[in-house]
Amino acid sequence: MNKTNNETDLDAPDDQLNRAIEELRGVLQEEEQRVGGPARDASAANPGVILNIPVDVQIVLGSAEMQVSDLMALQKGSTVALNRRIGEPVDVVVNGRRIARGEITVLENDPSRFGIRLTEIVTATKAG
Repeated sequence: MNKTNNETDLDAPDDQLNRAIEELRGVLQEEEQRVGGPARDASAANPGVILNIPVDVQIVLGSAEMQVSDLMALQKGSTVALNRRIGEPVDVVVNGRRIARGEITVLENDPSRFGIRLTEIVTATKAG
């Protein structure tokens, strides 16, 4: 029975990602129906309009709090200790909102670059 739970845990991130995508599609469809009129007709004629909107994606390794005097003392070669340890998940933030967590990895096709392997999708909650 534990093996089944572990296998389920491994599939969970993919399932969560798929559910998040479907939820986003549902929200977009609800918005189209709510708006109605010409805006609805325009989006129906070109559904890629929303999908082509650029978003700001940030990977947050951690943060630090320091006094202004310590900030002013920083110089080339200074080290700032972050609130996370090596190996802890990093946050994936889109337009200021955390949507996922993941682990830093080296890209297979370009070992000189980093990437993020998603390990957790933050579930969206509807206000209401």
